[in-house]
Amino acid sequence: MRIHWRQIPAARNSFAVLSAACDREGISLHLVDRPEHDVTCYSLNSINEPTFRDEIAHADCITIVGGSHATACYREVARYADYVVVGEGEYTLPHLVLNLESGGDGHIPGVACGVDYVPADRSVRLDAYPPFTATKGYIEISRGCPYACGYCQTPQIFGHGMRHRSIDAIVSAAKRHEQVRFVTPNAFAYGSDGIHPRFDKVRHLLSRLRDAGYRQVFFGTFPSEVRPEFVTPESLELITDFCTNTKLHFGAQAGSNAVLGHLHRCHTVEQVRDAVLLCHDAGLTPIVDFIVGFPFETDEDQQMTAEMIAWVAHYGHVHTHRFMPLPGTPLAGTRARSLLPETERLCGKLALAGRLTGSWNEPEIRFSRSGAL
Repeated sequence: MRIHWRQIPAARNSFAVLSAACDREGISLHLVDRPEHDVTCYSLNSINEPTFRDEIAHADCITIVGGSHATACYREVARYADYVVVGEGEYTLPHLVLNLESGGDGHIPGVACGVDYVPADRSVRLDAYPPFTATKGYIEISRGCPYACGYCQTPQIFGHGMRHRSIDAIVSAAKRHEQVRFVTPNAFAYGSDGIHPRFDKVRHLLSRLRDAGYRQVFFGTFPSEVRPEFVTPESLELITDFCTNTKLHFGAQAGSNAVLGHLHRCHTVEQVRDAVLLCHDAGLTPIVDFIVGFPFETDEDQQMTAEMIAWVAHYGHVHTHRFMPLPGTPLAGTRARSLLPETERLCGKLALAGRLTGSWNEPEIRFSRSGAL
C-alpha cells in the first residue's frame, strides 16, 4: 500500500514530524500535489479546510485527514473523509496505516470513521519520536499549555499539561540545522509546568547547545514565542548570553485588563508593559501580538488596546490579527465585532511606518505558516 502526503504549505512542519513517526514503523510518506492511490493524507487548519473539502470528498483513493480543524470538527470532516485523526498523530497515524494494510477497518482509538469514534487512549511522549528525519523541520521542545485562552486551540488539541523533549534529544536533533529554532507555546516554560518557570532548566538547555558548538540559536522568537509574565531580567539574560536573536516575541492580545480577564489570559496589561520595557533595556526588540475585534469588547476596551498598540510600537514592533472564532475554542461560534475608525487608521499608519505587521481585516493570513496533524 502506497501512502501519500498532500503538500500544503501550512503543514510543512507537520509533514516533518509525521513522516518521522511513520519512518519508525517502516512507512514512507510520499509528497504529492493531488490525491493519489492508495492513500492520501491531509493536515488542515480552519483557514484552508474549505479549499480542500471537495478535493477530499471526490478523491479516488482512501483519504486520511488530521490537523487542528479535523480535531475540533471531526464529525463534520468524517462526512467527506474516510478517516479522521483526532488530536496527536505520531502514534495514531502509523497505526491506522498498519491497520489498513493488514485488512482492518480503521476503527482504532483516536480515529473517527463515519459515526464511529473512540478517543485516543494515550498521549505522545516527545522523546519517543524524533522531531524529524529525512525532511527537516523545527525542533518541538514542548507541547501542551496549562492556560485556556478563549481564542486558542492549543490546549484543546494537546492538553493542559506540558510535556518536554529531553535536552539530549534536542541537542542531537540540532546538529541537522545551521540555525536552531524551536516549536513551543512558551519557550521560557521549558522544563516547567507552564505556570512556574524553571529558568535553571532553560539555562541548562541553552548552555548544552552552546557547548555542543551551536552558535546560531534562536529562542523565544519565530516560530515560537514566550508569555509576557515570563519576561524577567533573569530570562532575558539567558537570551543575551546564549542566543543569536535580538528580538523576543510575546503576546499581549489586548490593552484592557477586562478583556484579558474574559480571555483567561492570566496576565495583566501592566505585565505586558513591564515585559516591553525590560526587553528594551536589555537591548532586545519586543515583537508583541495583539488581537483586535473581540466580540465582547466595548469601544473603551478597543480604544485601550489601540493606545497600547501605539505605545508598544514606540519601543518595538506590533503584530496584529483580527479576531477569528476557531472551532473547538471557548469563543467558537462568536463573531468579531467591527473596528473603530481610529483603530483602523492607527494600524494603517503604523504599518506604513514599518512598526506593525499582520492583518486586522483579513484573518485568513493568520494561519499561513501554521498547521499540524
